Amino acid sequence: MLTHIDNKNQPGMVDVSAKDRTRRTATAHSIIAVGPEVMALLTEGEIQTKKGPVFHTAIIAGTMAAKKTSDLIPFCHPLPLDSCKFTIEPSSDNEITITCTCVTTGRTGIEMEALAGANGAALTLYDMCKAVNKSMVIRETKLLEKTGGKSGDYSAS
Repeated sequence: MLTHIDNKNQPGMVDVSAKDRTRRTATAHSIIAVGPEVMALLTEGEIQTKKGPVFHTAIIAGTMAAKKTSDLIPFCHPLPLDSCKFTIEPSSDNEITITCTCVTTGRTGIEMEALAGANGAALTLYDMCKAVNKSMVIRETKLLEKTGGKSGDYSAS
């Protein structure tokens, strides 16, 4: 059943006013295949370019994306973020994994914020490194886990 369609088949925001406020968390990641040219720039856990430190900038952009999720996705409720944390690290000889974990205390889930955060950081990494390799691929943005709420906990297998 689609939650954003009413009984008259009209789209709309879900009414969460009767729900209890609970602590909710979500973790998502984006994996970007960057190629050997970009991986060669990685030193001491960071990539420096003429545009600045790539991972630091990606974390800032990812946080901004998570905070602006309701501006990007039409029926997302604006949520206060209690926390938005990132890890960015090589996951193979060719790939970098960006993981975003968001926390809120609210009436609706925070999965979209974690997904937007991871994806926003990946897009920023691409933007900052495209002068080195335009064939990079953001190959996966995925919800890894979520806790809290009526539907309970979820963990990807």
